[in-house]
Amino acid sequence: MTLCKTLTGALVAAALTSTSSFAADLNDLQKQIDELKVENSQILANLENTSSSAHSSNTTTIGGYGELHYNNLSSDITSADKKSIDFHRFVLFFGHEFNNDIRFYSEFELEHSIAGESKNGEVELEQAYIEFDTSDSSNIKAGIFLIPVGQINETHEPPAFYGVERNPVEKNIIPATWWEAGAMYSANTSSGISYDLAIHSGLSNNEGKIRDARQKVSKAPADSLAYTARIKYTGITGLELAGTIQYQSDFSQGTGTTGDAEDGTLLEAHAVYTTGGLKLSALYASWDINFEGGTTTGKDTQNGSIIEASYKFNSKWGIFARQNNWTNDDGATDKAQTDIGVNYWPHESVVLKADYQAQNDEADDFDGINLGVGYQF
Repeated sequence: MTLCKTLTGALVAAALTSTSSFAADLNDLQKQIDELKVENSQILANLENTSSSAHSSNTTTIGGYGELHYNNLSSDITSADKKSIDFHRFVLFFGHEFNNDIRFYSEFELEHSIAGESKNGEVELEQAYIEFDTSDSSNIKAGIFLIPVGQINETHEPPAFYGVERNPVEKNIIPATWWEAGAMYSANTSSGISYDLAIHSGLSNNEGKIRDARQKVSKAPADSLAYTARIKYTGITGLELAGTIQYQSDFSQGTGTTGDAEDGTLLEAHAVYTTGGLKLSALYASWDINFEGGTTTGKDTQNGSIIEASYKFNSKWGIFARQNNWTNDDGATDKAQTDIGVNYWPHESVVLKADYQAQNDEADDFDGINLGVGYQF
């Protein structure tokens, strides 16, 4: 019995000692786990900071586009044909995202290959603005931006449209490419409706010559600001409907005299429908300009229209036909140009183009072929 008690006591003592040691081990293990949790938290925090820092310092982007044109056009009513080759545009994009809500965008362009005194080209800053997100579906731009009007004024990279040259209606009536300085609020809704509201610098030409009136934000007089509003609907797959109105109270920018252009209103509307490879589009644009004293230089009404049909057989080949009608010299001169041609995309961002154009006599009667190559990246 004594031996049994002795053995039992020894076992109990050993068990207590083992339990105490195990408890101590558990405490040590818990301390190590807690320390690892702290270290892991610090590592994760460092990784997040590193990722955030990398995001802030690696969001500068570079892109661009360009196009080379060959024109072989003849005319029965002018003193010279148009037979030339021209690197029409070389454009670079620079952008930077400061954070998820603020970004910078710019477009820098060299036209006609070389610029300078007595040279054919120009160096232009077409866009340079800061964009601020005000919500998940709206933003504000401040700086130099493209006016929200027409089909090609905002999207004019060569792979995006048919034909070597930009169409004469948007070139002369809208007039693309057209940029101004100011501020613009843009928003879109879940129903497919989007809109833009802008206040910005305006055109300036006492005679009401629209294309010549672009100031290009170069020490531009700003006695008369302009106001632009656009609404667009894309709620049905393949369909785009859009309309723009712009008003400017004084084309002369405070320098006009009797007979000079005063206030003007631009109305533009277009529709685009795409189904499969078929794309149909129509556009109408019209300026109504008032002249001081009720006189007119024949440019009080300037308008134009476009009807275009194209078919893309596959990712590489597409054909088109386009009819352009416009007047911006006087209300009685109706100019017309018909274009037919083909686009070939060896890559989605590279395009080769060929088209034939025919003008009526009122549009200088330039007929012939145009060839081009363009790219974007």
